[in-house]
Amino acid sequence: SDYYFHEIFLDLPFSESIHILYLHPSKTSPFIRHVVATLLGFYLALFCFGWYALHFLVQSGLAYGVMIFTGVEHMHKYCFVVTLGYLSFCQVTRVYVFDYGMYSADFTGPMMVITQKITSLAFEIHDGLMKREEHLKPSQKYLAVRKMPSLLEYLSYNCNFMGILAGPTCSYNDYVAFIEGRCYEPKHLESNGKENGKFKQSDPSPKRDVIQKVCTCALSLMVYLVIYAACPTERVIDDTFMASNPFYIQVLYLYISMLALRPKYYFVWTLADAINNAAGFGFNGYNTDGTPKWDRISNLRILNIEFATSFKMFLDNWNIQTALWLKRVCYERCPYNPTAATFLLSAIWHGAYPGYYLTFITGIVVTMAARAVRHNVRQHFLGSATLKLIYDMITWFSTQMAICYTVVPFVLLAVGPSLKFYRSVMRLH
Repeated sequence: SDYYFHEIFLDLPFSESIHILYLHPSKTSPFIRHVVATLLGFYLALFCFGWYALHFLVQSGLAYGVMIFTGVEHMHKYCFVVTLGYLSFCQVTRVYVFDYGMYSADFTGPMMVITQKITSLAFEIHDGLMKREEHLKPSQKYLAVRKMPSLLEYLSYNCNFMGILAGPTCSYNDYVAFIEGRCYEPKHLESNGKENGKFKQSDPSPKRDVIQKVCTCALSLMVYLVIYAACPTERVIDDTFMASNPFYIQVLYLYISMLALRPKYYFVWTLADAINNAAGFGFNGYNTDGTPKWDRISNLRILNIEFATSFKMFLDNWNIQTALWLKRVCYERCPYNPTAATFLLSAIWHGAYPGYYLTFITGIVVTMAARAVRHNVRQHFLGSATLKLIYDMITWFSTQMAICYTVVPFVLLAVGPSLKFYRSVMRLH
Protein backbone atom coordinates (compact mmCIF):
# COMPACT_ATOMS: atom_id res chain seq x y z
CA SER A 1 0.00 0.00 0.00
CA ASP A 2 0.97 3.65 -0.30
CA TYR A 3 2.52 4.04 3.14
CA TYR A 4 5.24 1.47 2.36
CA PHE A 5 6.33 3.58 -0.62
CA HIS A 6 6.30 6.56 1.70
CA GLU A 7 8.78 4.65 3.84
CA ILE A 8 11.07 4.10 0.84
CA PHE A 9 11.31 7.71 -0.21
CA LEU A 10 11.33 9.34 3.22
CA ASP A 11 12.20 6.99 6.06
CA LEU A 12 15.48 5.53 4.76
CA PRO A 13 17.40 8.80 4.31
CA PHE A 14 15.44 10.35 7.18
CA SER A 15 16.44 7.55 9.57
CA GLU A 16 20.11 7.87 8.76
CA SER A 17 20.22 11.67 8.87
CA ILE A 18 18.21 12.02 12.07
CA HIS A 19 19.67 9.30 14.26
CA ILE A 20 23.22 8.88 12.94
CA LEU A 21 24.14 12.39 11.83
CA TYR A 22 22.09 14.73 14.02
CA LEU A 23 20.97 12.72 17.04
CA HIS A 24 24.00 10.56 17.66
CA PRO A 25 24.21 9.39 21.32
CA SER A 26 27.52 11.22 21.69
CA LYS A 27 25.77 14.50 20.88
CA THR A 28 22.24 14.03 22.23
CA SER A 29 20.72 12.79 25.47
CA PRO A 30 18.52 9.69 25.53
CA PHE A 31 15.59 11.92 26.53
CA ILE A 32 15.82 13.91 23.27
CA ARG A 33 16.24 10.73 21.20
CA HIS A 34 13.14 9.24 22.84
CA VAL A 35 11.13 12.44 22.23
CA VAL A 36 12.14 12.73 18.56
CA ALA A 37 11.52 9.03 17.86
CA THR A 38 8.08 9.20 19.46
CA LEU A 39 6.90 12.42 17.83
CA LEU A 40 8.07 11.36 14.39
CA GLY A 41 6.32 8.04 14.91
CA PHE A 42 3.03 9.77 15.67
CA TYR A 43 3.51 12.02 12.64
CA LEU A 44 3.96 9.04 10.32
CA ALA A 45 0.98 7.28 11.90
CA LEU A 46 -1.25 10.33 11.36
CA PHE A 47 0.06 10.79 7.83
CA CYS A 48 -0.79 7.21 6.86
CA PHE A 49 -3.93 6.46 8.87
CA GLY A 50 -5.41 9.79 9.91
CA TRP A 51 -7.31 9.73 13.17
CA TYR A 52 -7.35 5.94 13.19
CA ALA A 53 -3.84 6.34 14.58
CA LEU A 54 -5.42 7.28 17.89
CA HIS A 55 -6.05 3.58 18.39
CA PHE A 56 -2.29 3.18 18.82
CA LEU A 57 -2.38 5.60 21.75
CA VAL A 58 -5.52 4.09 23.25
CA GLN A 59 -4.11 0.58 23.11
CA SER A 60 -0.78 1.67 24.55
CA GLY A 61 -2.44 3.81 27.22
CA LEU A 62 -4.75 1.04 28.41
CA ALA A 63 -1.85 -1.38 28.72
CA TYR A 64 0.35 1.14 30.54
CA GLY A 65 -2.46 1.80 32.99
CA VAL A 66 -2.66 -1.93 33.67
CA MET A 67 1.11 -2.02 34.24
CA ILE A 68 1.01 0.88 36.68
CA PHE A 69 -2.12 0.06 38.67
CA THR A 70 -1.93 -3.74 38.72
CA GLY A 71 0.40 -5.77 40.88
CA VAL A 72 3.51 -7.08 39.14
CA GLU A 73 2.55 -10.66 39.98
CA HIS A 74 -0.38 -10.74 37.52
CA MET A 75 0.31 -7.65 35.43
CA HIS A 76 1.61 -9.63 32.43
CA LYS A 77 -1.59 -11.70 32.22
CA TYR A 78 -3.88 -8.67 32.42
CA CYS A 79 -1.80 -6.80 29.85
CA PHE A 80 -1.95 -9.77 27.52
CA VAL A 81 -5.76 -10.00 27.74
CA VAL A 82 -6.39 -6.24 27.47
CA THR A 83 -3.97 -5.63 24.61
CA LEU A 84 -4.95 -8.65 22.55
CA GLY A 85 -8.62 -7.98 23.30
CA TYR A 86 -8.42 -4.40 22.05
CA LEU A 87 -6.59 -5.52 18.92
CA SER A 88 -9.24 -8.17 18.27
CA PHE A 89 -12.04 -5.62 18.79
CA CYS A 90 -10.46 -3.31 16.18
CA GLN A 91 -9.91 -6.19 13.75
CA VAL A 92 -13.48 -7.45 14.05
CA THR A 93 -15.01 -4.01 13.58
CA ARG A 94 -12.74 -3.24 10.63
CA VAL A 95 -13.61 -6.50 8.89
CA TYR A 96 -17.29 -6.95 9.67
CA VAL A 97 -18.48 -3.39 10.22
CA PHE A 98 -16.46 -1.28 7.80
CA ASP A 99 -15.02 -3.13 4.81
CA TYR A 100 -14.58 -6.89 4.52
CA GLY A 101 -11.46 -7.74 2.53
CA MET A 102 -9.97 -4.23 2.77
CA TYR A 103 -6.18 -4.27 2.96
CA SER A 104 -5.17 -0.74 1.94
CA ALA A 105 -4.11 1.44 4.88
CA ASP A 106 -5.18 -1.19 7.41
CA PHE A 107 -4.63 0.59 10.74
CA THR A 108 -4.70 -2.73 12.62
CA GLY A 109 -1.42 -3.76 10.97
CA PRO A 110 0.73 -1.48 13.15
CA MET A 111 -1.44 -2.43 16.14
CA MET A 112 -0.37 -6.04 15.66
CA VAL A 113 3.27 -5.03 16.13
CA ILE A 114 2.40 -2.80 19.09
CA THR A 115 0.54 -5.75 20.63
CA GLN A 116 3.70 -7.82 20.37
CA LYS A 117 5.77 -5.09 22.00
CA ILE A 118 3.35 -4.43 24.86
CA THR A 119 2.86 -8.09 25.76
CA SER A 120 6.58 -8.87 25.41
CA LEU A 121 7.44 -5.96 27.70
CA ALA A 122 4.85 -7.03 30.26
CA PHE A 123 6.32 -10.53 30.45
CA GLU A 124 9.87 -9.12 30.58
CA ILE A 125 8.95 -6.81 33.47
CA HIS A 126 7.31 -9.73 35.27
CA ASP A 127 10.45 -11.84 34.78
CA GLY A 128 12.72 -9.03 35.93
CA LEU A 129 10.77 -8.00 39.04
CA MET A 130 9.06 -11.19 40.18
CA LYS A 131 11.16 -14.21 39.28
CA ARG A 132 14.41 -15.32 40.83
CA GLU A 133 17.48 -15.37 38.63
CA GLU A 134 17.85 -19.15 38.85
CA HIS A 135 14.28 -19.66 37.61
CA LEU A 136 14.89 -17.79 34.35
CA LYS A 137 16.12 -19.32 31.14
CA PRO A 138 19.28 -17.74 29.62
CA SER A 139 17.23 -15.84 27.03
CA GLN A 140 14.81 -14.64 29.71
CA LYS A 141 17.70 -13.34 31.83
CA TYR A 142 18.90 -11.20 28.95
CA LEU A 143 15.41 -9.93 28.13
CA ALA A 144 14.27 -9.33 31.73
CA VAL A 145 13.47 -5.67 32.52
CA ARG A 146 14.54 -4.69 36.03
CA LYS A 147 12.60 -1.42 36.39
CA MET A 148 9.31 -0.01 35.17
CA PRO A 149 9.80 2.14 32.03
CA SER A 150 8.73 5.77 32.14
CA LEU A 151 5.77 6.78 29.99
CA LEU A 152 8.11 8.40 27.46
CA GLU A 153 10.33 5.32 27.23
CA TYR A 154 7.26 3.14 26.86
CA LEU A 155 5.71 5.23 24.06
CA SER A 156 9.05 5.54 22.30
CA TYR A 157 9.46 1.76 22.33
CA ASN A 158 5.92 1.16 21.03
CA CYS A 159 5.55 3.99 18.53
CA ASN A 160 8.99 5.10 17.34
CA PHE A 161 9.08 6.20 13.72
CA MET A 162 11.42 3.38 12.65
CA GLY A 163 8.92 0.65 13.46
CA ILE A 164 5.49 2.28 13.75
CA LEU A 165 4.34 1.18 10.29
CA ALA A 166 5.75 -2.31 9.78
CA GLY A 167 7.87 -3.21 12.81
CA PRO A 168 9.70 -5.42 13.29
CA THR A 169 9.28 -6.28 16.96
CA CYS A 170 12.37 -5.98 19.11
CA SER A 171 13.09 -6.47 22.78
CA TYR A 172 12.79 -3.48 25.10
CA ASN A 173 16.36 -3.88 26.35
CA ASP A 174 17.74 -3.85 22.80
CA TYR A 175 15.77 -0.72 21.96
CA VAL A 176 16.91 1.16 25.07
CA ALA A 177 20.51 0.11 24.41
CA PHE A 178 20.17 1.63 20.93
CA ILE A 179 18.68 4.87 22.26
CA GLU A 180 21.38 5.20 24.92
CA GLY A 181 24.19 4.36 22.49
CA ARG A 182 25.16 1.06 24.14
CA CYS A 183 24.20 -1.23 21.26
CA TYR A 184 27.77 -1.41 19.89
CA GLU A 185 29.55 -1.86 23.21
CA PRO A 186 28.29 -5.10 24.81
CA LYS A 187 28.89 -8.41 23.15
CA HIS A 188 25.57 -10.22 23.22
CA LEU A 189 25.73 -13.89 24.07
CA GLU A 190 24.58 -16.59 21.72
CA SER A 191 22.43 -19.44 23.00
CA ASN A 192 25.56 -21.57 23.51
CA GLY A 193 27.11 -18.88 25.70
CA LYS A 194 29.89 -17.95 23.28
CA GLU A 195 30.64 -14.34 22.40
CA ASN A 196 28.95 -13.09 19.29
CA GLY A 197 31.99 -12.03 17.28
CA LYS A 198 35.53 -11.29 18.29
CA PHE A 199 36.00 -7.95 16.59
CA LYS A 200 35.20 -4.63 18.13
CA GLN A 201 35.00 -1.14 16.65
CA SER A 202 32.90 1.93 17.27
CA ASP A 203 29.82 2.73 15.24
CA PRO A 204 30.07 0.23 12.36
CA SER A 205 28.41 1.51 9.20
CA PRO A 206 25.14 -0.09 8.07
CA LYS A 207 25.35 1.32 4.53
CA ARG A 208 26.37 -1.89 2.79
CA ASP A 209 23.59 -3.89 4.44
CA VAL A 210 21.02 -1.16 3.84
CA ILE A 211 21.89 -1.04 0.12
CA GLN A 212 21.70 -4.83 -0.14
CA LYS A 213 18.31 -4.87 1.58
CA VAL A 214 16.92 -2.08 -0.59
CA CYS A 215 18.02 -4.01 -3.69
CA THR A 216 16.30 -7.10 -2.28
CA CYS A 217 13.16 -4.99 -1.80
CA ALA A 218 13.25 -3.82 -5.41
CA LEU A 219 13.71 -7.35 -6.75
CA SER A 220 10.98 -8.74 -4.49
CA LEU A 221 8.52 -6.06 -5.51
CA MET A 222 9.24 -6.65 -9.21
CA VAL A 223 8.73 -10.41 -8.87
CA TYR A 224 5.48 -9.94 -6.98
CA LEU A 225 4.03 -7.35 -9.36
CA VAL A 226 4.97 -9.27 -12.51
CA ILE A 227 4.49 -12.94 -11.65
CA TYR A 228 1.71 -12.83 -9.07
CA ALA A 229 -0.36 -10.59 -11.32
CA ALA A 230 -0.20 -13.37 -13.92
CA CYS A 231 -0.70 -16.20 -11.40
CA PRO A 232 -3.16 -15.07 -8.69
CA THR A 233 -3.99 -17.63 -6.02
CA GLU A 234 -7.74 -17.19 -6.56
CA ARG A 235 -7.43 -19.04 -9.87
CA VAL A 236 -6.87 -22.37 -8.09
CA ILE A 237 -10.61 -22.45 -7.25
CA ASP A 238 -11.80 -21.24 -10.66
CA ASP A 239 -14.11 -23.87 -12.14
CA THR A 240 -12.84 -23.39 -15.68
CA PHE A 241 -9.20 -23.65 -14.60
CA MET A 242 -9.84 -26.81 -12.58
CA ALA A 243 -11.84 -28.45 -15.38
CA SER A 244 -9.35 -27.68 -18.15
CA ASN A 245 -6.05 -28.58 -16.45
CA PRO A 246 -4.71 -31.93 -15.24
CA PHE A 247 -3.57 -32.61 -11.68
CA TYR A 248 0.13 -31.88 -12.19
CA ILE A 249 -0.57 -28.53 -13.87
CA GLN A 250 -2.79 -27.46 -10.99
CA VAL A 251 -0.10 -28.44 -8.48
CA LEU A 252 2.59 -26.61 -10.45
CA TYR A 253 0.38 -23.53 -10.74
CA LEU A 254 -0.32 -23.56 -7.00
CA TYR A 255 3.40 -23.70 -6.22
CA ILE A 256 4.24 -20.85 -8.62
CA SER A 257 1.40 -18.76 -7.23
CA MET A 258 2.62 -19.21 -3.64
CA LEU A 259 6.22 -18.64 -4.75
CA ALA A 260 5.20 -15.34 -6.37
CA LEU A 261 3.10 -14.27 -3.37
CA ARG A 262 5.91 -14.50 -0.80
CA PRO A 263 7.98 -11.59 -2.25
CA LYS A 264 5.23 -9.22 -1.06
CA TYR A 265 6.20 -10.10 2.49
CA TYR A 266 9.91 -10.14 1.64
CA PHE A 267 9.53 -6.56 0.42
CA VAL A 268 7.76 -5.25 3.51
CA TRP A 269 9.91 -7.00 6.13
CA THR A 270 13.21 -6.32 4.39
CA LEU A 271 12.32 -2.66 3.94
CA ALA A 272 11.40 -2.36 7.63
CA ASP A 273 14.71 -3.98 8.57
CA ALA A 274 16.64 -1.61 6.29
CA ILE A 275 14.95 1.45 7.83
CA ASN A 276 15.97 0.38 11.33
CA ASN A 277 19.51 -0.37 10.15
CA ALA A 278 19.75 3.05 8.49
CA ALA A 279 19.05 4.60 11.89
CA GLY A 280 21.77 2.45 13.47
CA PHE A 281 19.47 -0.15 15.03
CA GLY A 282 19.88 -3.89 14.44
CA PHE A 283 23.61 -4.35 14.97
CA ASN A 284 24.36 -7.95 15.99
CA GLY A 285 28.12 -8.22 16.42
CA TYR A 286 30.67 -9.15 13.82
CA ASN A 287 31.27 -11.97 11.38
CA THR A 288 34.46 -14.01 11.60
CA ASP A 289 36.05 -11.77 8.95
CA GLY A 290 35.37 -8.65 11.02
CA THR A 291 32.46 -7.30 8.95
CA PRO A 292 29.48 -6.08 10.99
CA LYS A 293 26.22 -8.01 11.10
CA TRP A 294 22.94 -6.11 10.93
CA ASP A 295 20.44 -8.89 11.41
CA ARG A 296 19.46 -8.57 15.06
CA ILE A 297 15.86 -7.69 14.21
CA SER A 298 15.69 -9.24 10.73
CA ASN A 299 12.37 -10.91 10.04
CA LEU A 300 13.26 -13.51 7.44
CA ARG A 301 15.99 -15.56 5.74
CA ILE A 302 14.88 -15.89 2.15
CA LEU A 303 17.13 -18.73 0.99
CA ASN A 304 16.31 -20.80 4.07
CA ILE A 305 12.63 -20.30 3.34
CA GLU A 306 12.76 -21.24 -0.33
CA PHE A 307 14.96 -24.29 0.26
CA ALA A 308 13.39 -25.41 3.55
CA THR A 309 13.33 -29.18 3.94
CA SER A 310 10.88 -29.23 6.83
CA PHE A 311 7.79 -27.36 7.96
CA LYS A 312 9.66 -26.26 11.09
CA MET A 313 12.60 -24.92 9.08
CA PHE A 314 10.20 -22.87 6.98
CA LEU A 315 8.46 -21.41 10.04
CA ASP A 316 11.77 -20.73 11.84
CA ASN A 317 12.91 -18.48 8.99
CA TRP A 318 9.56 -16.83 8.18
CA ASN A 319 8.43 -13.78 10.19
CA ILE A 320 11.20 -14.50 12.70
CA GLN A 321 10.39 -11.80 15.24
CA THR A 322 6.75 -12.87 15.42
CA ALA A 323 7.85 -16.48 15.87
CA LEU A 324 10.11 -15.38 18.73
CA TRP A 325 7.23 -13.45 20.30
CA LEU A 326 4.96 -16.49 20.09
CA LYS A 327 7.68 -18.65 21.59
CA ARG A 328 8.42 -16.28 24.47
CA VAL A 329 4.88 -15.38 25.53
CA CYS A 330 3.10 -18.64 24.73
CA TYR A 331 5.08 -21.73 23.76
CA GLU A 332 7.59 -21.52 26.63
CA ARG A 333 4.93 -20.66 29.22
CA CYS A 334 1.83 -22.63 28.24
CA PRO A 335 1.44 -25.68 30.51
CA TYR A 336 -0.94 -27.58 28.20
CA ASN A 337 -0.32 -28.45 24.54
CA PRO A 338 1.90 -25.46 23.76
CA THR A 339 2.01 -26.20 20.02
CA ALA A 340 -1.76 -25.96 19.59
CA ALA A 341 -1.93 -22.92 21.90
CA THR A 342 0.77 -21.15 19.90
CA PHE A 343 -0.97 -21.72 16.57
CA LEU A 344 -4.28 -20.57 18.07
CA LEU A 345 -2.70 -17.39 19.45
CA SER A 346 -1.16 -16.71 16.04
CA ALA A 347 -4.58 -17.02 14.41
CA ILE A 348 -6.21 -14.65 16.93
CA TRP A 349 -3.36 -12.16 16.53
CA HIS A 350 -3.58 -12.18 12.74
CA GLY A 351 -7.20 -11.12 12.66
CA ALA A 352 -10.85 -11.98 12.24
CA TYR A 353 -10.87 -13.62 8.80
CA PRO A 354 -11.93 -17.30 8.98
CA GLY A 355 -9.16 -18.22 6.55
CA TYR A 356 -6.56 -17.43 9.20
CA TYR A 357 -8.08 -19.97 11.56
CA LEU A 358 -8.30 -22.62 8.84
CA THR A 359 -4.63 -22.05 8.05
CA PHE A 360 -3.37 -22.28 11.61
CA ILE A 361 -5.58 -25.24 12.53
CA THR A 362 -4.19 -27.01 9.47
CA GLY A 363 -0.73 -25.92 10.61
CA ILE A 364 -1.17 -27.80 13.89
CA VAL A 365 -1.92 -31.04 12.04
CA VAL A 366 0.91 -30.56 9.54
CA THR A 367 3.40 -29.78 12.31
CA MET A 368 2.48 -32.91 14.26
CA ALA A 369 2.66 -35.04 11.12
CA ALA A 370 6.02 -33.58 10.11
CA ARG A 371 7.46 -34.31 13.56
CA ALA A 372 6.27 -37.91 13.42
CA VAL A 373 7.69 -38.48 9.94
CA ARG A 374 11.02 -36.92 10.81
CA HIS A 375 11.29 -38.95 14.02
CA ASN A 376 10.49 -42.28 12.35
CA VAL A 377 11.88 -41.91 8.83
CA ARG A 378 14.85 -39.56 8.76
CA GLN A 379 17.36 -41.90 10.41
CA HIS A 380 16.95 -44.40 7.55
CA PHE A 381 18.39 -41.86 5.07
CA LEU A 382 21.50 -40.82 6.96
CA GLY A 383 23.67 -43.74 5.90
CA SER A 384 25.17 -42.02 2.85
CA ALA A 385 25.37 -38.65 1.14
CA THR A 386 23.24 -39.93 -1.75
CA LEU A 387 20.45 -41.13 0.51
CA LYS A 388 20.59 -37.85 2.44
CA LEU A 389 20.29 -35.90 -0.83
CA ILE A 390 17.29 -37.98 -1.86
CA TYR A 391 15.71 -37.39 1.54
CA ASP A 392 16.32 -33.64 1.30
CA MET A 393 14.76 -33.48 -2.18
CA ILE A 394 11.69 -35.40 -1.06
CA THR A 395 11.26 -33.34 2.11
CA TRP A 396 11.78 -30.07 0.17
CA PHE A 397 9.01 -30.98 -2.24
CA SER A 398 6.77 -32.19 0.59
CA THR A 399 7.40 -29.02 2.58
CA GLN A 400 6.53 -26.76 -0.35
CA MET A 401 3.32 -28.68 -1.02
CA ALA A 402 2.40 -28.61 2.68
CA ILE A 403 2.99 -24.86 2.83
CA CYS A 404 0.88 -24.27 -0.26
CA TYR A 405 -1.96 -26.42 1.06
CA THR A 406 -1.81 -24.74 4.48
CA VAL A 407 -1.53 -21.13 3.33
CA VAL A 408 -4.22 -20.97 0.62
CA PRO A 409 -7.05 -20.19 3.13
CA PHE A 410 -4.81 -17.44 4.57
CA VAL A 411 -4.87 -15.82 1.12
CA LEU A 412 -8.50 -16.52 0.23
CA LEU A 413 -9.70 -15.32 3.67
CA ALA A 414 -13.32 -16.47 3.49
CA VAL A 415 -14.77 -19.87 4.46
CA GLY A 416 -16.53 -20.61 1.16
CA PRO A 417 -13.50 -20.24 -1.17
CA SER A 418 -11.26 -22.05 1.34
CA LEU A 419 -13.59 -25.06 1.60
CA LYS A 420 -13.92 -25.08 -2.19
CA PHE A 421 -10.13 -25.35 -2.41
CA TYR A 422 -10.07 -28.22 0.09
CA ARG A 423 -12.81 -30.03 -1.88
CA SER A 424 -10.90 -29.57 -5.12
CA VAL A 425 -7.79 -31.09 -3.57
CA MET A 426 -9.80 -34.07 -2.32
CA ARG A 427 -11.24 -34.60 -5.79
CA LEU A 428 -7.74 -34.50 -7.29
CA HIS A 429 -6.72 -37.31 -4.97
